[in-house]
Amino acid sequence: MPSLYIRPMTLKFTAFPPALAALLLQLAAPMVESANLYRYTNEEGNVVVDYQVPARYIAQGYEVLNMEGVVLEVVPRQLTEEEKKVLNAQQELEAAARAEQERLREWDESLLLRYSTIADIEAAEERALRDLRIRMSILKGNKRSLKQQVENYQAQAADLERSGQQVDVARLVAIEDIQEEIQATDRSINDRAREIEEVQAAYQRDKDRFAMLLEVVELRKSLLAKQQAERDKEKRSDPRR
Repeated sequence: MPSLYIRPMTLKFTAFPPALAALLLQLAAPMVESANLYRYTNEEGNVVVDYQVPARYIAQGYEVLNMEGVVLEVVPRQLTEEEKKVLNAQQELEAAARAEQERLREWDESLLLRYSTIADIEAAEERALRDLRIRMSILKGNKRSLKQQVENYQAQAADLERSGQQVDVARLVAIEDIQEEIQATDRSINDRAREIEEVQAAYQRDKDRFAMLLEVVELRKSLLAKQQAERDKEKRSDPRR
């Protein structure tokens, strides 16, 4: 069992004139009253109480005591690098869990504020998709028009070649420009298609979550009704209630 070691104080006495000695005692009194002690374990495993902690023992932790021996503060030991990694990972997981809980809370509040039934969500989804589908239809119409222009220019170029004439550069440049427009339109069509899929997926998640919330609400109602029925039964069985 480690032993308790109280480091002895080395005192040096110097003679002072009585008046000066009294003044020094008055000035030193608050310092003595406010002084703290420190308790730590040395390399021999002995518990030491002293007025300071040697630098080599600070990392292993110590306690701060008042002059009556009451613990004022506990300074924990420093963590190892591996312990720090574990602690950081745990803190990150806890932070992620809190963030996810807050996200779900905000999502639930938003759903309950905006919708009353699943049909409300489906109606909102249809409105959002209607706008995207209109834009998709416009893009497809533009693409058909551009393709028709290319076909017209190509037919004109073929007629010129059959008649032995050279196809003018302006016509060839126009065909190339329109083909680039068609490619850009294709990219926009793909973007709108992907956006439609994302909107459908988002509303499906909303519907699934809202359905779960409705189940929870119904379950709570059922439990409350059951508890009330049990209380009513107890009252009927006990006339003193």
